[in-house]
Amino acid sequence: MPRVSSALDLLDHTPEEADAFFATEDAERVLGLVDALSDRELALLVDVPHLRTSAVRHVLGRLGEFALPAPLAEVEGVVEFRVEVPQGVPEVHLLVFDGDGVSVAPGGTHRPDVTISLAAVDFVRMVSGGSNAALLLLGDRLRVDGDEQLALRVGGVFRVPGRPGVAVDPSAVDPERAAAVLKGVKDRHLDRLMSGGFREVVLDQVFTRLPEFLDEQRAADTSLVVAFRIDGRPDGGSDRVTVYVDRGSCRAERDADGDRDATLVLGGAQFLKLVTGHLNPVTGVVRGALKVKGDLNAALTLYRIMRIPGRG
Repeated sequence: MPRVSSALDLLDHTPEEADAFFATEDAERVLGLVDALSDRELALLVDVPHLRTSAVRHVLGRLGEFALPAPLAEVEGVVEFRVEVPQGVPEVHLLVFDGDGVSVAPGGTHRPDVTISLAAVDFVRMVSGGSNAALLLLGDRLRVDGDEQLALRVGGVFRVPGRPGVAVDPSAVDPERAAAVLKGVKDRHLDRLMSGGFREVVLDQVFTRLPEFLDEQRAADTSLVVAFRIDGRPDGGSDRVTVYVDRGSCRAERDADGDRDATLVLGGAQFLKLVTGHLNPVTGVVRGALKVKGDLNAALTLYRIMRIPGRG
């Protein structure tokens, strides 16, 4: 087989040579070759049907090599990947998890419990560790339909060769990058995200990590209690989280009783925009995107003493 020093060399290989490469080459080396490509260069490769089909088939077929036994044993269900290609209908691939392992099945042979849809370039970046699935989801470049909890569990099953951690770890998402990918994303997508199975993950990450973003110097003489009422829960209800700031420290508590200085009432999309610096609370109040019950100044003070990711 001809030597491959760059992934672009595969453009000159026959379909049989390319298939043999993906079937036998060391996984870490393949990922390294993919990482070295720009998105434009990667698009050149995935636009070639036989290269795209061979790469996807062998990547999925070798996933079992990189599964962590304990999480894998907890997963049962059928995951469908719909890979959107530049021309033609999406290509469908199925992964079947049975509690003992994972196998690839031909499209149409099983009814999926969850369908994950994304563009071919994003799919390759995701499975090679070059893109974070959570960021693709936030940025409306990945869509999940069906059992969202199954999608989350599957993401925690696989490690990326040569890299620490698992493929999908919400706690590893960089807040600044999350703020960047949310810029310009439509409210419709954010509301959908916050009305499904990923809502709890988002709320947990935001409020668990909240103390990291308190500006201790600005908050040194501040004591206040501000609650959030975040509407749009899947059951039609709201989540209530209270933030306590006490002279340079803070904590968050779910469904807390007691007095508070102010309560912010807002929907899921506006909450995500607020905590990533894409919604100023004053602007939100003026436009009716959020409401403040109680002391408006207390709510604005909380915003000012936080180092909000993405806020200029």
